[in-house]
Amino acid sequence: MDDLQTLKLDIKRLIIDVLDLEDTKPEDIDDDAPLFGDEGLGLDSIDALELGVALRKKYHLQLEANDEDNREHFHSVGNLAKLVRTRALAA
Repeated sequence: MDDLQTLKLDIKRLIIDVLDLEDTKPEDIDDDAPLFGDEGLGLDSIDALELGVALRKKYHLQLEANDEDNREHFHSVGNLAKLVRTRALAA
């Protein structure tokens, strides 16, 4: 498993733990499926806030609440993994 796949798996576990998704396993979450809305996991804005806090703590991400790119970053596990990898390398 390469670094990006490992990071995606870590993010899936973080989502499950932080949002108490008891009946969900990492393999149930598609890398490119939408995290919010009626498709994919169906997360809501409260979940986004909790997930944002967890990502800041675990990966030391600096996320701005009014950043227009957040919607795209939080679209899927794959996008979050790219964000974490890019920002971690930049730090």
